Amino acid sequence: MDTTRRHILQSTGAATLLAAIGQQAFAQAQIETARLITGFAAGGTSDTLCRRVATKLGPPYANACVVENRTGAGGQIAVTYVKGQPADGATILQTPTSILTIYPHIYKKLPYDPLVDLTPVSIACIFDFGFAVGPAVPASVKTVPEFLAWAKANPAGANYGSPAAGSTPHFIGALLGKNAGVELKHAAYRGTQPAMLDLLGGNVSAVSGPIGDITQHLATGKVRILGVSGAKRSRFAPDVPTFGEQGIKDMAHSEWFAFLLPAKASPEVVARLNTAMKTALASKDVIDGLGTFGLEAMSSTPGELTELLKKDTAKWAPIVKQVGFTAEG
Repeated sequence: MDTTRRHILQSTGAATLLAAIGQQAFAQAQIETARLITGFAAGGTSDTLCRRVATKLGPPYANACVVENRTGAGGQIAVTYVKGQPADGATILQTPTSILTIYPHIYKKLPYDPLVDLTPVSIACIFDFGFAVGPAVPASVKTVPEFLAWAKANPAGANYGSPAAGSTPHFIGALLGKNAGVELKHAAYRGTQPAMLDLLGGNVSAVSGPIGDITQHLATGKVRILGVSGAKRSRFAPDVPTFGEQGIKDMAHSEWFAFLLPAKASPEVVARLNTAMKTALASKDVIDGLGTFGLEAMSSTPGELTELLKKDTAKWAPIVKQVGFTAEG
């Protein structure tokens, strides 16, 4: 287990935060209806996380909690929407961190500044990515290098889908192709599930996406996971080798989901939500439920999430430059 993951899993920072702020924060009236905003479609991992947590985010934090899917622009619509909401704790953003750490490197203009317009609350979970193929690829292709060789020999089928342009899965596919000298055409979707439907239908050759979005389709017999992106094999797909095991160097990438509030949320509101999230994410049924989708539940302090966002923003700068991808803001 890497140092960052171990540190967060062992963190008792939320308790320290509460002690510093005092119990007055929890004497506030609870919110009538909290809204969890995700920028991705229903049925995917982001939506699943929100719905699992929503069942636990009740009193004393809120009387009720609902999930809203505000899809589009690779998650930007959801972030921009939350940015403009009151910072009273009633509107909560749930997002993959790539929208906050990669997008600043690929868009000349973003409708939000991740470090200015949002208030970090807690990490929610960590997950690895899978690279899978479907009916459009011959059954003889069983590894990532074999897919890349097949794609080079069959340029019409040299393509892959991902949940969004500029997302971590997009860059994983781009790096695989670039490092092998193969031009893989990228198709961006509004979430991984729409991409998986096209994969099952033979309309796209491969999909790069969260491992849990892929494993739920293995029962169809039409999907094969060729590799996973973690530094070690995923416990959700233990028979699938990592990219590193297949001789593909410097390709260990995992991602976090996180919860954030609009900017200028008070320390009291942040502390109340952090405590509620920590409780929700530690419940057995949430842990088990997220596990079925390849998500490893965990929580953090707001400060730990802030530092992680800064670290990952710096990490992706040279990778984006290597791939050469830019997008219109």
